[in-house]
Amino acid sequence: MDYLIIAYCKLGRPEEALQVYLFMKDQKILPHIDTCNLLLSSFVNKNLTEASWLFYADMFRSSINSSVVTYNIMINALCKEGKLKRAKGFIKDMEALGEKPSVVTYNTLVQGYCSHGKLESAIEIFKSMEAQGINPNSYTYGSLINGFCKEGKLDEAVNLFKKMEGNKLVPTAVTYNTLISGYCDKGSLETAFRFRDEMVKKGVQPTILTYNKLIHAMSMEEDMTEVENLVKEMRERGMAPDDVTYNSLINGYCKELNATKAIELYEEMLSKGIHPTVQTYSSLIYALGKRKRINEADHLFKQMTDKGVSPDLILFNTMIDAQCSNGYMDHAFMLLKEMDAKRIAPDEATYNALMNGLCKVGKVDEARELFNDMKKRGIQPDHISYNTLISGYSRKGDIMDAYKVRDEMFSKGFNPTIFTYKPIIQGLCKNKEQGCAEELLKEMVSKGINPDHSTYISLAEGEGKDENLVQINSTFGGASCSFIYSAEAEEKPSEVSCLMG
Repeated sequence: MDYLIIAYCKLGRPEEALQVYLFMKDQKILPHIDTCNLLLSSFVNKNLTEASWLFYADMFRSSINSSVVTYNIMINALCKEGKLKRAKGFIKDMEALGEKPSVVTYNTLVQGYCSHGKLESAIEIFKSMEAQGINPNSYTYGSLINGFCKEGKLDEAVNLFKKMEGNKLVPTAVTYNTLISGYCDKGSLETAFRFRDEMVKKGVQPTILTYNKLIHAMSMEEDMTEVENLVKEMRERGMAPDDVTYNSLINGYCKELNATKAIELYEEMLSKGIHPTVQTYSSLIYALGKRKRINEADHLFKQMTDKGVSPDLILFNTMIDAQCSNGYMDHAFMLLKEMDAKRIAPDEATYNALMNGLCKVGKVDEARELFNDMKKRGIQPDHISYNTLISGYSRKGDIMDAYKVRDEMFSKGFNPTIFTYKPIIQGLCKNKEQGCAEELLKEMVSKGINPDHSTYISLAEGEGKDENLVQINSTFGGASCSFIYSAEAEEKPSEVSCLMG
């Protein structure tokens, strides 16, 4: 009968295993403690916490003596529940009943504290292990290194790694992957690759996780040449790309707006039976939208929903932005209604895309209504929301309205950017209000915001000067300054004189 319980547990069916256990009890037969531990562990692994405690209590009532493995399982259950103090207290219970905690007991506690971000307490347990003559093993160090990496404390993680090696413990691929992941997340890719090289040199084989993390990091850097080298190396080691690999590759090519290559990878992914995720579709639709291949984006969106993949907020925002960028405002608002129907709440990015689309086609008043609707929904506008309206009004020539939005933006505590000043300056120049434009430029420069090429071109056109050489005299902060801008030089003014008043 024990074998039947074991079989059900291995099949992931602990409820049926429990029925066998109860039948055995009715027959006055008690399972072996190892069988009971397997069933107990099955409940914990499936997060059936209440069932695990009920079964543990029944074991006690049935005089099935707990072993150190039993206690370890229950400590793990408490850690998963976040009941860390009670889990730690279990050690005293073990010792009172004559069971000596093992390295696995302490490892379970260390992992529990690390997974809940309690690194100081995890280190205390680590030290108490050493004090009691229980030598930490690779798993102990791996849990602590993972905890420190998750908190971004990479120096502490590396110190533990060195201590681990000093104790003649061999780091596993999991430990190396943790460090590689930590340094990739920090943007220290050179160090991440150094750990990859070190693990290979020491005979620790990189895993799919090693390559996926490095491929993702390099694709975010848009270094697709290095990404292709990593994929080639990965294949040479007998590892086939999985869904994570394909998503990173597709995302990388989409960031480069290489929609054709990204679509090829998508089709390759499908041919290998790997199911695209909502993130896959978001990347592809983003690139297609930017490339003005809107019909393909629409087809892909339909293909996605037909495959049973539910769009999320990011995907809807990507689709709406693609429609708005290409002037398909009716379709964009249809997508907004679809979001409401699916009870996916829009956010500021949703509204910013719609407002930008309306402003581009000259419907600034409708964009303002949308801005007000956004606030009624409890969605707080961000600096992009305000700058979008400022740009819309300025492009239309309604400079006073642009100033009102700017003042409202300032009153909400937002700092101006070049995208706050530039459209107003351009609008003033179009309205032949050159003096106001230059005054605004002075304010902009005084706030440490450097004008760009198009700002100076607008000023040149407003003054009717050669757009390749513009001189602007400014006075602010007690200094009288003269700037000369050359379009053939850098896209910022060169200061030729600045005399303190």
